[in-house]
Amino acid sequence: MRRLVIWLCAAIVTVAATVLVFCPAAWLAPLIEQQTGGRITLGDAQGSIWRGSAFVGAAPSGADPVTPLLPGRFAWRLSPTVLVGVLDATLENTAALGQPVQLTGTWSQWQVSPSLLVLPAERLAALGAPLNTIAPTGEMRLSWGALQLARRGRQVDLNGSMQLDLLDIASRLSPIKPLGAYRMQMEWQGQTAQMQLATLQGPMVLSGSGSLDKGRLRFSGRAQAAPGQEERLANLLNLLGQRRQEGGSNYIALELK
Repeated sequence: MRRLVIWLCAAIVTVAATVLVFCPAAWLAPLIEQQTGGRITLGDAQGSIWRGSAFVGAAPSGADPVTPLLPGRFAWRLSPTVLVGVLDATLENTAALGQPVQLTGTWSQWQVSPSLLVLPAERLAALGAPLNTIAPTGEMRLSWGALQLARRGRQVDLNGSMQLDLLDIASRLSPIKPLGAYRMQMEWQGQTAQMQLATLQGPMVLSGSGSLDKGRLRFSGRAQAAPGQEERLANLLNLLGQRRQEGGSNYIALELK
């Protein structure tokens, strides 16, 4: 009887070890859906949870297929040390990331190495009106320095700096192409980010500031045409907000609350 118990325990350990080594990458999809409130998932996951690849997409509803949110496939390598609470992972995507991202830390606190994420500006249309009407084109470049993340219950605190550059932005509603280049600076502390928007160059001038607090965006700014471009940009600017006047110059108030 004792020998039977020993062999049974050995078999259970062997099966458990085999499952851990070869468990498929597809098992990560429901975990990511749970952690993101059902908004994000993995599509066409291949390999194992230790070394695999997939594309990042919007979680499907019903029988709908997974819709890619980011270009290219993300490949990852995850060290088995995560089983004892030590995170050591690498994330790569030559179509979207400027360089591989290193993640280190523990189950509850981890660090993200500096990198750059490149996306087409067309993705902004998914945010709804008025961006879906404006149909922006161009390139978005989201860069960050070293980031510190910490889990607080079901929430995650983020500390660090991010920069979003919007380059060669144009619209189907404007004959002027490009409209300009813009930069949004973001300083994260916990679940709140302070935001500052400025124009780098171009005939459409945007500026303003705001905050992102637990997913809620508050922003106050203005949009206006550079001297000599008022008539050509009038139709596009009228879509962005209410027209106001200050000091003899007209501008469009950008208010999100």
